[in-house]
Amino acid sequence: MTALSHSDAPFGATASWALSHEGDIVEEYDIHIKDGTIVDGTRVPSFRGDLWISDGRIAQIGGRPDKPSKEVIDAGGCIVAPGTIDLHTHYDAQIRWDPYCSISSWHGVTSVVLGNCGFGFAPCKPDFRERSMLTMVRTEAIPLAAMQEGMLPKWDWETIPEYLDSLDRTPKGVNVLQYMPTASLMIYVMGLEAAKTRPANNAERKEMQRLLHEGMDAGLCGFSIQRLGPNSTQADFDGSPMVTDTMIDDDIFVLAEVLRERDEGFIQLTQATSPDVNNPEDLDFKRRLAEVSGRPIIDNVVPVSQRNPRVHEERLEWLEQAHNDGLRIFGQGASIRTGFAFSLDEWNLYDSSPAWREATTGSIEDKIRKMSDPALRDRLRAETDEAATLFANTQGAVGGPPRKLVVQGVARRQDLQKYVGKSLGEIAEMEGKHYIDVMLDLSLETDLKTEFLGEGPEFNVDHMSAVYTDSPYTIPGVSDGGAHTKFFTGGAWTTDFLAWIVRDEQRLTVEEAHYRMSALAAHAAGFQDRGVLKEGAPADVLVYDMDELAIDPEWIGEAVYDLPGGEWRRVQRAHGYRHILVNGVETFQDGECTGATPGKLLRHGRG
Repeated sequence: MTALSHSDAPFGATASWALSHEGDIVEEYDIHIKDGTIVDGTRVPSFRGDLWISDGRIAQIGGRPDKPSKEVIDAGGCIVAPGTIDLHTHYDAQIRWDPYCSISSWHGVTSVVLGNCGFGFAPCKPDFRERSMLTMVRTEAIPLAAMQEGMLPKWDWETIPEYLDSLDRTPKGVNVLQYMPTASLMIYVMGLEAAKTRPANNAERKEMQRLLHEGMDAGLCGFSIQRLGPNSTQADFDGSPMVTDTMIDDDIFVLAEVLRERDEGFIQLTQATSPDVNNPEDLDFKRRLAEVSGRPIIDNVVPVSQRNPRVHEERLEWLEQAHNDGLRIFGQGASIRTGFAFSLDEWNLYDSSPAWREATTGSIEDKIRKMSDPALRDRLRAETDEAATLFANTQGAVGGPPRKLVVQGVARRQDLQKYVGKSLGEIAEMEGKHYIDVMLDLSLETDLKTEFLGEGPEFNVDHMSAVYTDSPYTIPGVSDGGAHTKFFTGGAWTTDFLAWIVRDEQRLTVEEAHYRMSALAAHAAGFQDRGVLKEGAPADVLVYDMDELAIDPEWIGEAVYDLPGGEWRRVQRAHGYRHILVNGVETFQDGECTGATPGKLLRHGRG
């Protein structure tokens, strides 16, 4: 960003333009973004033009200005587009120590939604704070030490209104929308044991409805739920299902009735669906939930098989029928090419296998003892061999097939270096072992620190792009930003979507991509006046060079020790974003953070 020179004045005016006849300073625009290719998010064809910002909002697009600007951004050769809206994140803890919700903000995200999957930290009684954090340690793999040091000292809320007030006071480099986390609500009303073992009674249902009303009055955008069944892929700290995983339909419908009564809000739903078939019961429930609530539903996720196109085609046809029937259900798709790197000391994403869930639950000592047990090993081998839907090489696979996992690190053990770079299958063949025994033996040799690299799916651009080209009801994303911090870097999805699907493969136009990433996301989730570049709208703006967009490093990212409590995470940095503005204030310039925190809590989607 450069200081204004009076060459910015219209019609070749001189410096006298900055003064009125009385000698007073004429009002100025705050920022002039000049000579960019404007992609406004509405699907209108891009055009070369200028944009002016005042008081955090877009004051003018195109034409000639009637006053000077304090600062000028030269956008020549760049795209000027609305900031990306990330609908599926888990930055609920991280935002308390990282105002920018990185890595998402590095990759052009200017607004995030918190409280996804029914998980969060409010409402929460003071004596449940520690257990609440433990829940997130396993189900979303957020390090406990980071939460204890970075969030717990700032925990000054119990109720949702108190939580929202606290979030409002918290410095933010991105805008934030907040769901009611349904698991937290049920535990607050029923207690943990009751919420996990029985349906709510009438009195408890009425209290949950009252609290949802109270939260909506305070600014919530709706509620969220994860329903993954008794063998949840994302289990609780003790290995049991999360509260909402086994929640009965009627307990969900009473919350949906609140949204119908208010005629506001929306629902985010993560529900188990095989990657190979669309379970009719799952889909029927989603339709019924849309009917009862009368409100939009964000359905996570549109399943994609890299081999069988009917998997995504059937879901897109179902979405089409739902909308034809007046039901506003939007499918959200995973759109990033990434892999997993993990070690068994903290790995949790094989939890839908009962044997793996048992083996990876407890302290390090507990895990070592269990992984040494011959009987449990028998179960691990059997369940892994049989779990075609869990480990199949599809988009939904977690780390790819275990036999193809590559040994990436052996905790600096020189005597084990011969295994580095080899797959479990290769080592198994060399040593005459089952590949699961190879995995467990190497892990036990290093106190579970041996690191495995997943090969990831064979990404089929035809199938993955068709999710967006073949349906008007789909939104890219599912970043899971802030979660699985040692295994996954989904917060880079925006850069990969633009660089891969738009630039390299040319499956979507840049206009269509930004419509999906911003305007449609805003529409589905209740954001007011965001997601498009228009006069009067908040100035969440990206200026980027399409040719330079890149993720660094590629594939799984790098480990950095930048979390509280001495904890680490994997990150992927972004290249190509020249300027990122939130509410008219620059937060990043050429990848460097400015330190400004202009983000807002968007109560009711407004702000």
